[in-house]
Parts: sequence; structure tokens; C-alpha cells
Amino acid sequence: MDALTARFTEMGEKGYRAKQVYEWLWQKSCISFEEMSNISKELRKKLQDNFIINNVKINNSQFSADKTIKNSFILYDAHLIEGVLIPAPDRMTACVSSQVGCSLTCKFCATGYMERKRNLNPDEIYDQVVLIDQQARQNYDQPLTNIVYMGMGEPLLNYANVLKSVERITSEDGLNMSPKRITVSTAGIAKMIKKLGDDQVKFNLALSLHAANDKKRNEIMPINEQNSLVALAEALKYYFSKTKNPVTYEYIVFNDFNDDIHDAMELAKFCRHIPCKVNIIEYNPISFASYQNAGEDKIEAFAAHLRSQGVITNIRRSRGKDIDAACGQLAIKEKTKAEV
Repeated sequence: MDALTARFTEMGEKGYRAKQVYEWLWQKSCISFEEMSNISKELRKKLQDNFIINNVKINNSQFSADKTIKNSFILYDAHLIEGVLIPAPDRMTACVSSQVGCSLTCKFCATGYMERKRNLNPDEIYDQVVLIDQQARQNYDQPLTNIVYMGMGEPLLNYANVLKSVERITSEDGLNMSPKRITVSTAGIAKMIKKLGDDQVKFNLALSLHAANDKKRNEIMPINEQNSLVALAEALKYYFSKTKNPVTYEYIVFNDFNDDIHDAMELAKFCRHIPCKVNIIEYNPISFASYQNAGEDKIEAFAAHLRSQGVITNIRRSRGKDIDAACGQLAIKEKTKAEV
């Protein structure tokens, strides 16, 4: 806001005009200077001649049989990202991306097989939320209630921009959403988890754990080689000491890999470090990998053991599998409309 006011002053315009434009861009999600009806035609022309609104646009939308909607979004530089609207009886959730591609190489995740092109800017993350909110209202007559940073990319490797986007989403002159409705998910970067603690963030933190054993976690998540479970536990304890926020552990139960009672015992032990809960996630097969989802009986036995140890445990069913919109399936496979 201060930078915009200074720029308007340089242009010989009153400072309050900057506030008007700011409100049009952030509160009203305006994508054209012509829409700014309380600004003179002369100023609108000047803005048109000197500035560009690099808004994110929907390139394509796919509708799942379970009512999930997957979008590919086109950015100002023609890169594509994906975001998902996940409707449920009690909530409307937007799953947004934080990077174009991903620099991590998790073996079970389709995005991990893509090259990371660049980080998303705060406004590009914000725009995904705005567009998915519009989609929720248009298709289901409900506004968004929750946001998860679980799309393409590793949010903590785009730390400053992710936090700036949360600030804009939660601010009164933005979308005014409660930070408690926002969850940022990480593959586990210990020093950045500590930084979240130092910054005393108010949003929820989720850790994609998937194994509470370094050997197994190294195999499926190479990031663990530099961020061992001991390092993560230390970082999480520090984070909790600063924020008092419990953490959610995401755990995919792969068939014959991390699905027996011994694995559940290791996870229950890891859960003792700080207050937490576990979301057991159904695996969604991808063409790049040969992992399979564990059977229903194994998943139930796994969850039962965690609960017997006092761990709050939920089993999450995947949504949007038929359109490759489920957890771990996001990857750009299409061209832009301009390329078709």
C-alpha cells in the first residue's frame, strides 16, 4: 500500500486514489482498470497506459463425479499450475499451489516428477483462492470455508511469498478469512519449520510424514536425507513452544511398505513429541510410480492401533481421483488454450 501511494504521488495524483485502487485490486479482485467506477476516466486511462494487472486466469476446469473441480490456471508468463475445489457437506475447501512444479522428488507424488520453474508470487496464490471461491459460489452456492496449501510445490521453499499471501487472505482489506481456516503443508524442512515458530504464525501446519522411520522415509522422500526425523522432531517441538499450535501429520498407507503394526508403533512414538493428530490418506496411484494403496483392513488396523495409543486419528477418503485431482496427482499434462 505504501509503495502504491508513493507511486501515485510521483504521478501527481492524490494519495487516497491509491487506496481506492488498492481496494479494487484486493477486496474486489478487479481485473480491469475500466471496472474502477469511482475513479475518473482520465486516471483510468493513465493507469491503463502505465500499469498491467497480471491476474491469474482459469485455463481449463474438470468436474469429478464426486463434484470436485480441478482447475489449470494460466499465469502471466504462460506457465500453468493447478488448484482444486473440494466440496463437502460442511465445508468448501480450496487446494492451492505455491510453486510452478516442485524441486522436491517425492517418489509417490506426480508433481515431484516435474521440474520447478519458479515460485508463485503472493498475488498469484491469492488469485487462485479468489477464483476457486467464485467457483464454489457459482456451482454450489457456498463461499469457501477453508484453504489448504497442498497443491503443486513446497510452500516452505517459497516462504516469504506464502506468508505474504496468507497475510493478504486474512487481512480486513483482503479476503478477511480466519488463519485458523488455513493449513500449510510441508514435506519437512526443519529450519523453515523453526522459522514458522519464530514468526509465530496463526495458520495450521501439516507435515507430510508417510513414514516414522528414516530408512523408509529416505526411500520415498529424499528431502528426509537432509531433514531427518530427529531434526524434524526438534523443529516441531520448537515450533510448538512458540505457537502452541498442534500439528497434523499426513500419512499415506502404502501396501506392504509402511502399513503394518510396527509402522503404526513407530508413528505413535513420533506423535508423542508434541500435541498432534494424524490424517491417514488414501494413496492415489500415478503413472510414474508402482506404489499401491493398502487394503481397507490394514488401514483400519493401523488407525485402531494409533487410537489405542491415544493419537487422534482420521481416515481421509480421496476426492477427484477420476480427474487426477486427488492428493499427489497434480501435474500439468495439458497445453494452454492458446497452444491448442
